[in-house]
Amino acid sequence: MTGLSEVRVTLRTARRSSLVDQVIDQLRDEIAGGGWPVGVKIPPEPVLSETLGVGRNTVREAVRALTHAGLLESRQGDGTYVRATSELSGAVRRRLETAELVEILEVRRGLEVEAARLAAARRTDADVAAIAVALARRDAAWAAGDHSTFVEADLTFHTAVVEATHNRVLTDLYRDFSAALRASIGAAGTLLEHEDVPHGPIAAAIEAGDAEAATRATHACLDQILASTGRPEPAR
Repeated sequence: MTGLSEVRVTLRTARRSSLVDQVIDQLRDEIAGGGWPVGVKIPPEPVLSETLGVGRNTVREAVRALTHAGLLESRQGDGTYVRATSELSGAVRRRLETAELVEILEVRRGLEVEAARLAAARRTDADVAAIAVALARRDAAWAAGDHSTFVEADLTFHTAVVEATHNRVLTDLYRDFSAALRASIGAAGTLLEHEDVPHGPIAAAIEAGDAEAATRATHACLDQILASTGRPEPAR
């Protein structure tokens, strides 16, 4: 009898845990899918409870779990906001908040150089077209002197290159790095005193399927930006 009672308690606990996990999964999907972009205030607890058909305690536990994971941020007296798109993104954002610009740029160079090399070997016609469109928009934003649009366009170009690698881990990692990249792109523009670093050679090398040229072009691009920070580069 005692054993049966213990099994029932365990089953009730499992059902409750499962319900919280289901709500966590739904909220996480909403965030990862772009329904709730970073910086957006999520619906209040009563609304989520009614929409999901669960108790407020269940919603509270799910929100608390995602806050602890770094996806959400609770602001006292204001509400809960989306902070990151994934657990990895949350961890990356927290780490990069205290990183120096040059450290971010060095990591960015490592990711983008490898991405360009892989993209040159794996790109499809659709990838080449997406990179070309992104490059045109980037150059147009630069010519127009629209700094905020340029930052987004530059990041879109590099993201298109990364997506052309067809490496899902690299793509996810790069996207999670995007918040810090926005800051580094903006800062790089200031350091270079509005001197653009041409990205056409990167796109051309990828289109030609020349991995070595794509690597050189991307290295040259990031080396120029890094040189503007004043940190000496090791000899290669």
